[in-house]
Amino acid sequence: MNQIDIAANAKINLTLDVLRKREDGYHELKMIMQTVSLFDSINIRKKESGISLKTSLKYLPTDRRNIAYAAAELFFECAGIKDGVSINIKKSIPVAAGLAGGSSNAAAVLVGLNKMYDNIFSEHELCKMGEKLGSDVPFCIAGGCALCEGRGEILTQLPDLPATTFLVAKPPIRVSTTEVYSHLRVDKLTEHPDTEGTVGAIKRGDREAVAVRMFNVLETVTAKEHPEIKRIKQEMIDFGAMGSVMSGSGPAVIGLFKDKKLANDARVYMQKKRCDAFVVRTTPRKTDI
Repeated sequence: MNQIDIAANAKINLTLDVLRKREDGYHELKMIMQTVSLFDSINIRKKESGISLKTSLKYLPTDRRNIAYAAAELFFECAGIKDGVSINIKKSIPVAAGLAGGSSNAAAVLVGLNKMYDNIFSEHELCKMGEKLGSDVPFCIAGGCALCEGRGEILTQLPDLPATTFLVAKPPIRVSTTEVYSHLRVDKLTEHPDTEGTVGAIKRGDREAVAVRMFNVLETVTAKEHPEIKRIKQEMIDFGAMGSVMSGSGPAVIGLFKDKKLANDARVYMQKKRCDAFVVRTTPRKTDI
């Protein structure tokens, strides 16, 4: 196989809890993540030597500062392969939005290269590589729905939700994940998500019970700085969402809808408000890694 096309799916957070600040400087997390049908398209092609990367967004770096480039470097290093590769990324996932756009690209490069080289690594080995690149990369490799702990790299796979419609809306602002966590006061948090209750609802396939439990403690930082996040959440509820929450460190907001038409009506409204807005569905765990 000399080339491969692969989709890099976005992730959303159904819950996000921060338990404590760790001695290594990271935060101890407990969150439920789900992949959705919004994706970047990635073409990977073998070449004799070197790594080259292009993206459809001219302002993104195309050297090892890009996590997809770093993923290719790491794969070849771990495999002891001297070949080269060209990577072309067509971006659809908004950047710096809390949707794991970069992490999903790195995961897709690892999975794509592994397929091109006859699956020389197991899924577990790919996930261990992914840990070195970013906390969300292991989840993006596996996809589906999972409870993610530690820095986010400790995965407990959960049953796939029944086909579920979400609206994803990102206001025209960018958020730094590092800055959000640096301003988080874990000791001041008074509310936490009902993680166990959400896991139970997922196992029962009860979307309404999932919707009412969606909660993200990082909103105490991001939504305080950017009040439009709370406004978008309320507008999604007004349009008929059963629940709404900020994804990751934001600023993207998701709403869980029972009715696709209501989600589309909300999408049109959000786009008029200058948001990037997408109606998406849940995607299952990958089984062909």
